Amino acid sequence: MIFALVGFQELIPLFVFAALMAGMFALLSLLNNRNSRAQERLERISRPASLVEIEDPAKLKKERFQSIVETAKVLSGPLMPQTELEQSQLKIRLANAGFRSDSAVAVYMGLRVVVFLGFLLLGLAFFLPRYGLTKDLLMPLALFLLVGFFLPPLVLWFLRKQRQDAIFLTLPDALDLLVVCVESGLGLDAAMRKVCDEMKDHAKVIAEEFALANFQLQMGRPRREVLHDLGVRTGVDDVRSLAAILIQADRFGSSIAQALRVQSDSMRTRRKQLAEEKAAKTAVQLIFPLVLFIFPGIFVVLVGPAAISIMKTMMNK
Repeated sequence: MIFALVGFQELIPLFVFAALMAGMFALLSLLNNRNSRAQERLERISRPASLVEIEDPAKLKKERFQSIVETAKVLSGPLMPQTELEQSQLKIRLANAGFRSDSAVAVYMGLRVVVFLGFLLLGLAFFLPRYGLTKDLLMPLALFLLVGFFLPPLVLWFLRKQRQDAIFLTLPDALDLLVVCVESGLGLDAAMRKVCDEMKDHAKVIAEEFALANFQLQMGRPRREVLHDLGVRTGVDDVRSLAAILIQADRFGSSIAQALRVQSDSMRTRRKQLAEEKAAKTAVQLIFPLVLFIFPGIFVVLVGPAAISIMKTMMNK
């Protein structure tokens, strides 16, 4: 069907370009696999693997995806941030979206390159047979490239906002339960563990963050660093303020239960103010759908019969 529409001669450059890209990718994959096998042999000679390491499915799965991660790191070179500040900011945005791996930045940049090349191939496949190598090809191809370049950041922003909204909506329940647990005599670590056990089914995101913070506390990290990382990792202002209050209470030796209750009251007040703000904006936001969709229909229904009667009267005269 494609040959009947555009002809085989016009698709030859596209086939040649696709073959070259496939050959380069196969060559890079072959070199990467050879390097991986050589490194694996060297590690095996230097330290023989135990039976547990050989039969560990997590280790096998990690080795299976290691080549993909290495390929992503190679492809991410052109778009990788040059300064440590930009890399840390991107790493924080990825952590806010739930990607906390050490190779998350490289994989994300590699995916951006792959998506960009994929949209380039799609643009050539759609518009090259139609316009050929002329100036008319530049505009639609540039639009495709812009979409391919900005699509991964848009998806990352959507995932980040969705995760932050989930934390924002479930944090009041988690904080109330945390207050009850602390006031009943449990420590902060045990209270966070109880919150994770009770809310892991309906509030998975906040339970996962609390579980990670509790695991870091059990590993021996200072509570101040764990709470600070919790606020930065989530990217939610309420969690940051909660972490700051807990750090201050832990530093000065004040009551954690009292600090949690004060934070819970302030969060309720803030959510009430946000609800009142949204309610006040509703009247202004309803003007546009009323003018565009409702008023024309009402105008036709009310004025239409009168306009028809006036037209008939004038025509009879």
